Amino acid sequence: MALKVPHRILVAPSGFKESLDAPSVASAIAVGVRRALPGVAVDTVPIPDGGEGTAEILAAATGGTLVPTTVTGPVGEPVVAHWALLGGAAAGTAVIEMASAAGLRLVPGDRRDPGRTTSRGVGELIAAALDDGVRRIIVGCGDSGTCDGGAGALQALGARILDCDGHDLPDGGHHLARSDRLELDALHPALADAEIVLACNTHNVLCGPGGVARVFGPQKGASPAQVEELSAALDRWATVLEQHCTTTGFDVRTGPGSGASGGLGAGLAVIGARIASRFDVLLDSGLSCIDLDALVARADLIITAEGSIDFQTPRGKVPAEIARRAQRVGVPVLALAGSLGPGALDVHDVGIGAIASIIPVPMKLEDAVANGHDLLVDAAARSMRLLMLGSAVACRSKGWGKKNKRQVAAATAA
Repeated sequence: MALKVPHRILVAPSGFKESLDAPSVASAIAVGVRRALPGVAVDTVPIPDGGEGTAEILAAATGGTLVPTTVTGPVGEPVVAHWALLGGAAAGTAVIEMASAAGLRLVPGDRRDPGRTTSRGVGELIAAALDDGVRRIIVGCGDSGTCDGGAGALQALGARILDCDGHDLPDGGHHLARSDRLELDALHPALADAEIVLACNTHNVLCGPGGVARVFGPQKGASPAQVEELSAALDRWATVLEQHCTTTGFDVRTGPGSGASGGLGAGLAVIGARIASRFDVLLDSGLSCIDLDALVARADLIITAEGSIDFQTPRGKVPAEIARRAQRVGVPVLALAGSLGPGALDVHDVGIGAIASIIPVPMKLEDAVANGHDLLVDAAARSMRLLMLGSAVACRSKGWGKKNKRQVAAATAA
């Protein structure tokens, strides 16, 4: 009787915000797994979740191309962003990665006030795709550094946001406290014939106690006072947006996905964008050419990962989605994370069997971010050794351990 080890492991993570994109996370985990289990088969499937790396993953999966485009960054300075023109069966579809134009990683540490950053660059990417003749655009929402309710993106597409004196508002969510009306007469003409789909976490809403300013504002650098100021500004912005949603009936305050990417969902909804679950759009529509469920079904173990596992993880994050699919076929799931926050243990209720932080000793956040690859490799290797130790204990409890002491020792020391 041989020591039981997983024959095939599926590595299916999201990215680690500001540290590693999803393909890099998957690669690092695979290295660690093979270090501890040299003969195991490893499938790596970085999960496109709308955040950093989404455009690159989908371009690679479909044989498409990345199109570099210089746009206005979140703090108002030019940045080189990109969008993907997909190939294969998805030819003619563009994927706009919000994070490449307005992601948190583009906001310097000493300028992190989500009341002042802008999503203008996202609108400029959409305009660039339209100018290139694309008429089906998917906007991936995730890893944003903004909280302007999509106002900047709308302005880049030709909208005017005016105060009560008829003056155009400058960029930044906190200015929305003075918003009085929205004019859409001069929108980019190609929008009339375009289909825009926002692939987002539909749990995120614009206003209320669980609104985007209160939930994500602190992560983006807002102080408690700034959070309340921004929340009030978005409440006012919602009142303005509601004037344009009478025909669609979309609830810009608490409708599913209205708070996606700092409220980009609510802003683009008024020009006809359709809001949908990111996993429905990016994984289950055939867009990515990845048969994730088939890979899940043939795995003996799944390792997923994200930057922080906490109370938000069960609310539409990648590890919870992977666990949901794994539960259907009875495959165990391990989740690795940069940090374990409040509510982390709740993920066991959604099917994640075990969680582990990749941080072995106390360290500064900037050091953890800079050394994310090596930390992931080591954590994956440690996790596999623990798995082998558990297998050895199980074998011994069945009275088998004495006969195979050398094999058990060799496996746990690998």
